[in-house]
Amino acid sequence: MSRVCQLTGTRANNGMAVSHSHIRTKKLQQANLQQRRLWWAEGKRWVKLRVTTRALKTIQKKGLGPYAKSLGINLARL
Repeated sequence: MSRVCQLTGTRANNGMAVSHSHIRTKKLQQANLQQRRLWWAEGKRWVKLRVTTRALKTIQKKGLGPYAKSLGINLARL
């Protein structure tokens, strides 16, 4: 399974690790993904999602249904 948020589509970012002597090496900055079982009120069921912690914070604020709708995600398919 790839490390991608199922709601926002957030994935790894290419970056550089810079040492004290300024030697730069490539590294991947992975998204902070969490496997969560979230209650979807409109569908009256639990939905199992792999989402970033940033998306979880937004879900707490807006709710799962409205947030998924604003992103154009159909939760019935998940």
